[in-house]
Order: sequence, then C-alpha cells, then structure tokens
Amino acid sequence: MLSEDKIVEVIENASKSVVNINTLRVFHDFFYQVVPVEGIGSGFIFDERGYILTNYHVVEGAERIIVTLIDGRVYEARLVGAYKGLDIAVLKIDANNLVAAKLGDSDKLRVGQRVFAIGNPFGLAGGPTVTSGVISALKRTIYSERGIFRDLVQTDAAINPGNSGGPLININGEVVAINTAIIPFAQGIGFAIPINAAKEVAKEIILHGYYARPWLGIAGVSINRRIAEHYNLPVEHGVLVARVTPGSPADRAGIERGDIILEFDGKRISGIEDLHKIISEKRHGYKCEALILRDLRRFRVEVILEREP
Repeated sequence: MLSEDKIVEVIENASKSVVNINTLRVFHDFFYQVVPVEGIGSGFIFDERGYILTNYHVVEGAERIIVTLIDGRVYEARLVGAYKGLDIAVLKIDANNLVAAKLGDSDKLRVGQRVFAIGNPFGLAGGPTVTSGVISALKRTIYSERGIFRDLVQTDAAINPGNSGGPLININGEVVAINTAIIPFAQGIGFAIPINAAKEVAKEIILHGYYARPWLGIAGVSINRRIAEHYNLPVEHGVLVARVTPGSPADRAGIERGDIILEFDGKRISGIEDLHKIISEKRHGYKCEALILRDLRRFRVEVILEREP
C-alpha cells in the first residue's frame, strides 16, 4: 500500500508534463461583426520533441492556440492533426527541456483501480488541479451530440470542462487515459479515452498529419436470444445488417440489408462490439473474409477495408 507521501510525489512528478491550453476562436455575430471567443482546456506532453495530446473539442476551430507549461513558459502551438471520432488532437510546440509523461497500458486497467485526473485549466500559480477516484467501468459506449464514443473508461474522479484533455494516471504515475468532458451533464461520472487507442492515433497523426480508421460501411444490430425470437431469426449471435452505405466496402463486397454477419476475419461475431473491435485493429486496405447468413444460406465474401470517409 502506497503511503500518502508517495502518492503526492507520484502526482507531482506526473504534473510536470501537464499543460494549460488557451484558444482563440473567431465568430460572427448577428450583425456580421467579428467576435473573438476564448476557450480553456488541458493537455499533456507525451513526447520530448514537443508533442502534446489533448481533446479535439478543446482546440476545435481555434485560430490561435497558446500553451502554458507548469514552469510558466508560454508557447504558441500548432495543430498537427486531430481525429474527431476519438476526440483527440495532437499539438506541437518548439521548446527545450520538456518533461514527457510516462504512458501506461490501458488494456491492463481493472474496475476498482485507483486513478487521479489532472488538469491545468487556468495555468495559475500552484500548479495543476487533481481529483481522485477509481475506475468505475470499462469499455463504455457513450452517445453524445458529438457522436458515438466507444470503449471509454468510466471513473468517479471529477472531470470538469477545464480539465478536459488532461491525463488520467494510475498510482505509478503512468497515463492510462485522457480525460474528456464530452458529457457535461453526467453527475458524478467522468469518462476518459484509453491511452492505447490514443497512442495509435497520435502515431499516425505525427507520421501523416491525419488518422483514418478502417471502415466497413454498415449499421448493424447485435443479435441475442430475445432479438432472435422476436424477429424469428435462425441464429442467436452475430450482427444483423440494418443499413449498407452505398459505395462502401460492405456494398462492394455484396453485403445487403438483412444479412447476418456471423464471422469476420476468422473470428466469431457475438455482436456489434466484436465487429467494431476487429475492424479497429486492422488497417485500411486489409482484406477480410466475412461469413454471411442470408435466407438460411451461408456463404463467405471478401471485404477490402477502406479509410473512413
């Protein structure tokens, strides 16, 4: 069991990589006059070369991004790239002597594990703010006005809007997720983006300037016993295809509305989450074989995954 002094030391060390992010957006009012609007958020240095991770919604539409380090240094940052589907953005500052955060392994997270949410919304003297809690749940799917976010970490550590983009760390001081305030009305519940997913996105953004996940192009429903009985389906697992996007990889492969996907890339599909997970682990251009059930007839089709539009 870590002592209180040790926990404080861990938080202090982790806080050295946390930054304040100030943004300036320009809007036009009813009379078409330019109205500057400031925004605040948090982020953290994850690479000593000056790369910073934050939420996409923190810097979305910003004309100017100012980053303040914990030691008081101030830099103008440029947006390297972002991925709205995971609410992640990568910024870059030109600075020396930076302290990069230690990145952990979010696949090893367990419910009940103690965590700390760190943010620096105001860049004030005294350093970042810290809230503590535990991992309440894993692999949460959240529907918001910004879209559908899957595989999120749920925590009872308070995540205020200004702390959005800051790190969620474990007791070893490792970043295991990125705090996000995309659900502003959730009472006593915070959500965070697993760091493993963020690392993959950040790597692609640094290399190519963008991230595009593989795309199949269907909307589907998980099949279970209740749904199978209600619709008189011949199987109790798989994904029932409700819609196929014209011109998508699924459409090109001949998948139709009403088909049931039983297997994908050689793996049994229990429901839509299985399908999403398999696809997310692939690259665009990857060839996958799908086992389809259509009108009691089983057959296989080859699907070539493409970049998400």
